[in-house]
Amino acid sequence: MADDATELNTIELATELTIAWLGNTNTRASAEDVPTFLKSMHSALTALATPSGEAAPSETVPEHVPAVTVRKSLASNEHLISLIDGKPYKALRRHLSANGLTPDEYRARYNLKPDYPMVAPAYSEARRMMAKKIGLGRKPGQGVKAPAAGAPAPKAPRGRPKKAE
Repeated sequence: MADDATELNTIELATELTIAWLGNTNTRASAEDVPTFLKSMHSALTALATPSGEAAPSETVPEHVPAVTVRKSLASNEHLISLIDGKPYKALRRHLSANGLTPDEYRARYNLKPDYPMVAPAYSEARRMMAKKIGLGRKPGQGVKAPAAGAPAPKAPRGRPKKAE
């Protein structure tokens, strides 16, 4: 009994939506388009009326096909190739966020291992060398390592010396 009422209600709603669609002055529709539109509205309303526990058979998880193979994406030391669009990137994080993904979701989408890199090895090494050059990662009071031959001597510390305890 409840199914009959729901079916009748979806038919009425689909009819009202079709009438509203035809009543729009911007809609240019021929007589052949009306039954097709009515059927599509009815199927959409029926899909919405089904409880969320019952999955419609037409709802399937889309299979994501990578643009390149995983092996090819890691082939270069200078860049990583995105599996989404096949373009090279030094770091994938911004590209992934532009596509609405996190690194974990990206790895899950393409069945990648948890240690799949998000930054190209050469780029990571260049950033590491730059950080070491400016002194990041040292503990306070540690001196900078002796410079290589031919490099200028480090400047003397500025300011007043610390008091001895």
